[in-house]
Amino acid sequence: MAARNKARKRAFQILFEADQRGSSVQTVLADWLRHARTDERQPPVGEYTMQLVEGYAEHADRIDELLSTYSVGWTLDRMPVVDRNILRLGAHELIWEDDVPDAVVIDEAVQLAKEFSTDESPSFVNGMLGRLKELKPGLRRA
Repeated sequence: MAARNKARKRAFQILFEADQRGSSVQTVLADWLRHARTDERQPPVGEYTMQLVEGYAEHADRIDELLSTYSVGWTLDRMPVVDRNILRLGAHELIWEDDVPDAVVIDEAVQLAKEFSTDESPSFVNGMLGRLKELKPGLRRA
């Protein structure tokens, strides 16, 4: 499981960087892959990281729609950038990655929030993803 933990962290970093740069996640992923091949200090981008980033990219509009709909009192633009991208990654994995238990997805997202965001962020991330988990059966529509 440590490998998937690292993969999630790298996927989060790619989503965060794309958001900060105003670039597509595919562009940032390609940059990371290129750097991993040319710079031995750069960690490799694993298969699960690519799966998460590409999966998010495929469903990005739907994920942002869901987050906007179910985040009471918070627009996507008002959310801290870290939280927004942790939620994007967690929502993708929760809804579209069937081989990962929901509890693991939520726990991993909360851990990312503890490591990279504010003291209030873990409970916010937990609450948002918990709400999406409750509604999961009807959320996959395109």
